[in-house]
Parts: sequence; structure tokens; C-alpha cells
Amino acid sequence: MNVPTSTYRLQLRNGMTFERAVRIIPHLQMLGVGYLYLSPIMSAVSGSTHGYDVTDCNEIDAALGGRAGFDRLTKALEQAGLGLVVDIVPNHMAASAENPWWADLLKFGSASTFARHFDIDWSERLTLPILGKPLEEVLQDGELQVHIDPDGEPRLHYFDTVLPLAPADGISYPPGRDEIGTLLNAQHWQLTCWQDAAHHLSYRRFFEITGLVGLKVEVEHVFEDSHRLIRELVKSGQVQGLRIDHIDGLADPSGYLARLRRAVGPDLFIVVEKILGAGEKLPADWPVAGTTGYEFIASLSNLLVDPKGLEAIRSAYSTLRPHDDDFETGLRAAKALMVDQNFQGEMERVKKLALRAQPDLKEQDVASAIRELLIAFPVYRTYGANGAVSKEDEDVLRRAVKKAANHASCQQTLNWLGSVLVDGSEPVLRLAFQQLSGPIMAKAMEDTLFYRQNAMLALNEVGGQPDRAPEGLKAFHHQMEERLHTSPHGLSATSTHDTKRGEDARARLYTLTEAPVIWSNAFHHWRDMNCHYRGEHAGVMTPDPELEWMLYQSLAGCWPEGDHHASALSDRFVSYVEKAVREAKLASSWNKPDIVYEKLVKNYAAALTSRSNSAFRRHFSEVLAPFITAGYVNSLAQTLIKLTAPGIPDIYQGSEQVDLSLTDPDNRHPLKINPPAEAVEAQIESADLPFALVKKRIIQLSLRQRKKHTDLFSRGAYLPLFARGRRSRHVIAFARHDEIGHHAVVIAARFMLGHVANGSLVAPPEFWGDTTIDLPSFLVCPSREVFSGCSVKVRELKLSAILRSLPVALIAGE
Repeated sequence: MNVPTSTYRLQLRNGMTFERAVRIIPHLQMLGVGYLYLSPIMSAVSGSTHGYDVTDCNEIDAALGGRAGFDRLTKALEQAGLGLVVDIVPNHMAASAENPWWADLLKFGSASTFARHFDIDWSERLTLPILGKPLEEVLQDGELQVHIDPDGEPRLHYFDTVLPLAPADGISYPPGRDEIGTLLNAQHWQLTCWQDAAHHLSYRRFFEITGLVGLKVEVEHVFEDSHRLIRELVKSGQVQGLRIDHIDGLADPSGYLARLRRAVGPDLFIVVEKILGAGEKLPADWPVAGTTGYEFIASLSNLLVDPKGLEAIRSAYSTLRPHDDDFETGLRAAKALMVDQNFQGEMERVKKLALRAQPDLKEQDVASAIRELLIAFPVYRTYGANGAVSKEDEDVLRRAVKKAANHASCQQTLNWLGSVLVDGSEPVLRLAFQQLSGPIMAKAMEDTLFYRQNAMLALNEVGGQPDRAPEGLKAFHHQMEERLHTSPHGLSATSTHDTKRGEDARARLYTLTEAPVIWSNAFHHWRDMNCHYRGEHAGVMTPDPELEWMLYQSLAGCWPEGDHHASALSDRFVSYVEKAVREAKLASSWNKPDIVYEKLVKNYAAALTSRSNSAFRRHFSEVLAPFITAGYVNSLAQTLIKLTAPGIPDIYQGSEQVDLSLTDPDNRHPLKINPPAEAVEAQIESADLPFALVKKRIIQLSLRQRKKHTDLFSRGAYLPLFARGRRSRHVIAFARHDEIGHHAVVIAARFMLGHVANGSLVAPPEFWGDTTIDLPSFLVCPSREVFSGCSVKVRELKLSAILRSLPVALIAGE
């Protein structure tokens, strides 16, 4: 398999085209990147900001530069010696008339050539939940109109939505207002209010997004029809890798990946977007290099979060909450909300399938069993298309059944459901359950609970387990050894287009656990300073203390150095706050926004960054200054570890500098590179350089080592190293070594709050004192510290010397 030395994720659209990507290539060369890694390139809905709403799987988007622009980009990459990974979307397409397959289906219904391409229940007319109110009111208000388009075809117009029409006898075009109802009855589809989609929908959607309809790529001709272009691009050599979006949405991920591997050959690099739960492993039979790397982010929290400080943070936060629900209780409530409301229609479908399989069961008992099993499910999904599931998945199901038994109304019905999910005797039912459990978990955990329980926001990350205590250094080493064994070529991410905050923001927030009392006292002081910005809503002062905690912590993560830059943050921060309160689904939500409540919260958030609030901004900056510095130390540690630990380092656009972004769409901002290219300096002489420059040079020099010693970093052994001395707790170290004598020793400082002066990333030599790291004899040879250029040939590494210029070190030996 061709394996990248590293990848650089670039978000297309929002001004980023193939032409602009060509201009960025010198920057990628300067960094030492191996592969460019692009978001979806296929044609998408007009004005799409992300590209996952694909309208044509076999056409490169003209808005990006079309095929000609793509060809110019791939030629430029080849000349620069860079490979290309592209993001493909096999699970869904846009439910839009801009999608020619969907448009044909709307016109011809179940007789359409593409009727079986999509995951649709054709026992009824196709539901289109596009109306802003009930159909009767829409008709009464005359909001539906029929026009004959220039091609001579009649089209139904509903504001900006245009739908093709099936021929209807007895209707003259354009029809009068009274005839539109008759015309609608003659269609293969029916118009419904968007709010009804949660209760009833005749097609599988992507999570809660009705504008994205599920594809049936498990059907061979659908796979062939939807993969023609990508196969061509792989065969031509223009694409050397694929990222598979939302693999858990597919009916049969294992079968799909096997078919894809046969189609593209054994050497193509493939990774899947898959969120692994605690202790969960990627299925061994998947022919892929690994995941896109969310589990790597979770591993880093084991290193950089102080366990005792985290406990104190959680304790302080609990005093602000009217009900101190634990994480498990909160997750159950969030899942129950998804099951009972947001995915009510999908639940009804699973229930009908179960009753069809076992008509003698009581409907109430079946509904209870499905509900409780989904709520009890500990991972996103199990896998099984034919026959029994794997032993690992059987264990997951047995545990879930046991847990669900505490709440289900009938143990016998629950046992039956568990058994058919294990043995596959009801494959259609099992498939429907498997494709529902993932969305339930994702929307309950990532997009609800992570906005409700805000004790330590840095842990509320995709793939994270914020309820768990950090397991520490030994656990991290174990995880890296396991990673080398199971997926040495999976991506190692620290920021992505889907992370809840940028990598440097997360690294900074980790440091709050090093001084929980300082943080808590400052929080209460800031509340007092800004109390006059709160307002009363429904008899309650808003925002409440718990929400204020979230606001100040979010602001701490993205606060720029020096409060004179804070005003530019205001719009971004206020937009984030609106999303956060809606995702929490407590006082407001996307479906039922409370505009009055939201205005109070947003006004409060805006006040925190206002120029007129100078006293608060000054105090906030003063308190935050040491956290910012210690956060930079964390950032350099996680950067170097990502670049050298098992896995392929993935750099998200712009994060090679400073990434203090908030959740999307903030983290999908246009890439700014200034200057566009720089020469690599021989050494980093001092940590007094701006942090962004230090971080970038560490990336440059480390990636240069990866390219020089490819096998060492892709296959070399992982050896944990442990410090001794009074500061041993403050360092993480490991070595990579191969059979021909190459090695690299990685050392990084941690827990440095209060030990590095404001503005300096390096602790004084006396801090380290007698702290040393002993190397095994086979690693003692003429070596050099990569960042400083200094020679090293000792068995005992004194940290006072090794970390005198930077808080991280990379020692290369041959």
C-alpha cells in the first residue's frame, strides 16, 4: 500500500478553488507535506459551503474549476512530488432537483431508472419536507406556482425550490390556483412541512438533514454508477488516496470496502471516517489503513489533562447546576430525546419491521425494547450483513441488552430483539437498527450532550469520553503501542473540519486543570463584573451560571493574545453561542428557537468582547496570560507527538500556525497564508520567536525527518521512555527505532503552568533540576537534536540541557 508521510487537509469552496490550491503548493512543499487531502470535489448543490451535498457523483464541480482545473491541480502536485487524497461521499446525495438522479425520480416515481438508487420506502408517495407550514396554509396563501421553463417542461415553484412535475391529465398549463391541489395529487411525491420530517419520512436521511438522501451503494449497479469517476481518477494516477465519509451510514461497510478495494486495487491508501468508542477497535476485516484519527485526539487528553485538577474543575462546575446529573444520566436523557422526538419516524420504521417479523408481540413491548436498546447502546453501531455478527459485536449487543433490561417493559421481547440482531435471522430489521443506532449516538452525544455538560470543554470532542478520568502516561504509551500494531497508517488528527474547537484552543483549555482554583475564582469575579449584562427571561436571570461557565471557558479557548484583538472576535463568538444553545436543546433549539432567550444570551456574549467593556477585557487578558503560554507548550507537545508517534500526521488547513477556531462553520474559514512560502531555517535558535513561527518550523523540521526516514516513522518500533527525578511528571518521552539502527527520541514538556514565564515557552534550567531520561544502550550513538542542531551522545539525557531552548526535543540518531 502506498502510504503518505503526512497529509494536509484543505477545505474547498468558500473561495478555495483548484486554482487557489495550486498556488498553495509551494507552502505545502515548504512544510514538507506528503499528500494534499481535499474535501469533496464532486458537483454539489449551488452555493454549497462544504460539498457533502453531492448532486453528481461523476462530475467534478464547475464551481471549483471543473475537470480542467482539477487536471491542472493534479499535474502541479505531481511536478511538486505530492500525492492526493480526496474525500468521497458514498452514503448520501443531495435530495435536490439539481441532482439529475433525484430529478428523474421526482418526475417518474418508482418507474424511474434511479428509483432503487436511493433508500426509499415506495409503499407510499415520496415525502418532500420542504414547506415552512402545513400544505393547506401554503395553498391558501398562494405560495405554490407552476411555470413552464424554457425547456418546455412544467415546474412547481415554491420560493427558491423548483420541482419537476409528472404529466397530469386534464390539467392545462399553467394551472390556476384552484387546480394546483389536483396537480399535486397526481405527483409521485407529496409536500410536507419540514417539521414533520422527524415524525414521518419515506426515505433514509443523513442524520437529521432531510436535504441529504441515503444511497444504496450495497447494490452493485448503484456502486458502479456512483463510483465511475473516482475509479477513473484512481486508474489515471491522479488520485492516490481516498477518505470515506460516514462509513457507519452504509448498510454493509465491510462489503462496501471490499468492493471498493477490488475496484481501486491493493495499493491505494484508504481511511474511513469512523468514531471509535472506549475500547472499540476498527473491524479487522476492513481493507483500510485506519480511521481519520479522532481517537488520537482522545489519546492526547490522557497526557495533557491533570486528573486532580479536572476533578476540582468538575466539582466547581457542579455547584452551578440545579441538578448535578452525571454523564451517564445526561447521555440517557439526550438519547431519549433523539429516540422520542428527533428520530421518531425512523423509530416507527424499525418497530414496524419488528412487528412484521413477530406479529404476536405487543406493540408497546416492541417499542420499549427498541427504545431502551438504542439508549443503552455503548458504541455507534455493530456490523453484520449476512449471518451472525462478530464475537466483538455480539459482546456489545449482550451488554446493551443487559443494560436495557433495567428499563424495558418486557424482558422476553428485549431478548428476542437482541437475538435477531446477533444471529441475523431478520436481516432487514437488523439493518434498519444498525443504520439508526449511529445517528442516535452521534446526535445525542456530540450535538446535544457536549453542549449541555460543560465542565471541561476540551474533553467535549468528537470521539472523546469526557466522563472518564485521564488515564495518564502509561495509558498513552499503551494506546500508541496498540496503534502501531493495529493501524500504523491511520491518520493522526488534532484538528479537522468537524472538531468542536481548534487544536491550540483545546491545548490551552487543558491547562485550566492545572489551576482549577484560579480559574474558578476568576470565573466568579467575571460574573460579578458583567452581571448588569444579564436579563430576565421567563422569571430566570439569563444567562444562568452554568451557561456563563461555558461562555467564559469558550472565550478563553479562542481569546487572542492581547485584548486589543478581542473586538474582531465578536461576530464569530456570538455565532458560536447561538449554535451552542440550540444544540443543547434546553432553552432553545433549531426546531423551536426561542428568539427572546437567544437575544439575551447573544447580547451578553457580545458584551464580553465589546470595546466598551475594557475593565473586563483587561482583567480577562491578565488572568489568561499564563494559561495562554502554558497552552502553547501543550500545543507544541501535541504537534511533535502527532508528527512522530504511530500514525500518519494530518495537518488541518491553517493549523500549522495558530488554530483557535470554534466549531463549524468557524473552523472552515478560508485559509490565509502569509507569507505564502518561507525557506526552512537550519535550527530554531530560540523559543522567543512568535509561537506560530516556532510551531511551523517544528512541523517543517519534523516532516523533513519523516521523509528522510520513512520506514522508521511508518513501521519502526515504539519504545516508551520514562524520566526520573523530581520533575519526572512533567515530561513525556518515547523512541522510534528500526532494525537498521535509525532511531528518533521524542521529548515534550507538560503541566507547565506556573513554570514558564509569560511570553516564554521554556522553563529555567533549575526547574528541571535532577530530572533525566536514561536511554537503552542501543540508542546511545552519535545523534543530533533536530530543532537546535546540537550534537548528543549520552545515555543520560538531562532535561535542563535538552529542553533549554524549546519545551520539545527531537533527537535523531543513525
